[in-house]
Amino acid sequence: MASFTGTTARVSCALKQGQVPSSKISNVRSVSLPIGGRSFPSLKARRFQVFCAAKPETVNKVCQIVRKQLALPDDATVTGDSKFANLGADSLDTVEIVMGLEEEFGISVEEESAQSITTVQEAADMIEKLIGKK
Repeated sequence: MASFTGTTARVSCALKQGQVPSSKISNVRSVSLPIGGRSFPSLKARRFQVFCAAKPETVNKVCQIVRKQLALPDDATVTGDSKFANLGADSLDTVEIVMGLEEEFGISVEEESAQSITTVQEAADMIEKLIGKK
């Protein structure tokens, strides 16, 4: 599936780890995408990202944990796009969220990875990546 908005392209995929070596997708300057039987060769982009999104149930569970850790009211909207900072989390709250995720999913998050997580979706993606390594 691909959706285009202005100069942004978002492509969802279902790749297994190791199917595409990271050396094959770095420094992307143009992309060819077959969509609906039509080919769109040489799409040029300054910034092109491919997201392999986490399962919806993982995102939902992360949303629940974030809501609990931040003591958010039931009517507060928490989605995959929610940024921890916009939900009122400071750095200590983020550490507590990561600890809650580690406990819930039985994973261990390295400090460097924990510091780079800013959204619910990033947390869910990281969780599935770590679970996949088990």
